[in-house]
Amino acid sequence: MKIAVISDIHGNMPALETVTADIEKWQPDQVIVDGDIVNRGPLSRESLEWVLARQSNDGWQIVKGNHEDYVLECVNNQAVGPEFEVRQFAHWAYDQVVEFVPIIAQFPEQKSVFAPDGSELRVVHGSMRDNRDGIYPQTTDKELREQIAPAPAVFVTGHTHRPLIRQIDETTVVNIGSVGASFDGNRELSYGRFTWQPNTGWTAEIVRLPYDFSRIEADYLTSGFLDGAGPMAQLMLVELRRAGGLVYRWASRHQDAVLAGKISLSESVRKVLQHEDLRPYLGAPGWSVEAVMGERDLVDGR
Repeated sequence: MKIAVISDIHGNMPALETVTADIEKWQPDQVIVDGDIVNRGPLSRESLEWVLARQSNDGWQIVKGNHEDYVLECVNNQAVGPEFEVRQFAHWAYDQVVEFVPIIAQFPEQKSVFAPDGSELRVVHGSMRDNRDGIYPQTTDKELREQIAPAPAVFVTGHTHRPLIRQIDETTVVNIGSVGASFDGNRELSYGRFTWQPNTGWTAEIVRLPYDFSRIEADYLTSGFLDGAGPMAQLMLVELRRAGGLVYRWASRHQDAVLAGKISLSESVRKVLQHEDLRPYLGAPGWSVEAVMGERDLVDGR
């Protein structure tokens, strides 16, 4: 028995096409998409249509992630001012996939596969506590036991964009990382392969693959994402380039002030992008070094 699990696509079509081709070569018995198909990237509609087509034609299974929830939260949400600006990227994604909202709302929170010996491989986006509750290398054993309870033979998660394989008690915990936006310093996409055999039981492997990075950079501009999703889209482009998260850095320093109206979202993003470690990742079609230092406006390559 062979199971492929992918997660955290985030509207990255070049990466999704690459991982699909690799999965087709491997020929698993089942493919599970572990959430965050949409949002936080430029091609939400195209990515969702791609996955839904394979659900219909090839039996792919889908688990709901927190970014599907973010899009669902935009339904009938007429937020204005700073609160809207902070979530503008989610509203932009919502507009791309609005006709699919009833389908997204029906995605399950988890999916289990049982081997012939009855052992369970369970797939959730975050943890059993919440789909925004990430499992990290530094997570303590005590907390990890709570996150996976009741413990299966194999617990598969995503959400953090950082792949890992970790054994705790009788459970193999696998974070399969991200197809669309890796945060472990390696731009290559990652996904999980799981194999069950009578003699060995479950085994797990994380696969890394390069993809056409120039295409996803271009998609940020040509899709309208940079123009329509607000200043947070700039952070997301730099996250993609550096293969490392920035939204938490922004939130821990500036979110409260932005929501209180003490600083504009645009200025708060500019302050984060002034950090010295981010200078190598600036440039068209995102913020230029000159723009971040206050010498000129956003460079969008046009």
